[in-house]
Amino acid sequence: MPETTTAPLIGWSRAFPATTKQICESRRFLAGLLTGHPAADDALLCLSELATNATLHSRSAEPGGSFRVRVERRGDHIRVEVTDQGGPWQEQVPDDQTGRGLLVVARLAHNWGRTGDEHTGWTTWFEIEAQ
Repeated sequence: MPETTTAPLIGWSRAFPATTKQICESRRFLAGLLTGHPAADDALLCLSELATNATLHSRSAEPGGSFRVRVERRGDHIRVEVTDQGGPWQEQVPDDQTGRGLLVVARLAHNWGRTGDEHTGWTTWFEIEAQ
């Protein structure tokens, strides 16, 4: 009987101060992990949207706040999580300038979602696979 092999799960995690400059640093972190991956550009755009939301729309935006990026990779499958410091979840209504971040994530990601609560923090995640 042939043996089935599965690619090993590899994971990384890093915390960032919740400032707009650190959104770029979080992208740089992910880009370094996904060099050569066919879906790297989509993953970077999704991360940018989630890190921006954490920085602007959660308690992470308070002085000294932070957000954490966790990345898992198994072969061509990527899962990225952004965890903030909580606060009320408010659906953003898209207008001419803002509110489309989660729509972008939903369009590009194979799957995405949110866990947590306003007290312990929200984790918003997405999964992408090479096509």
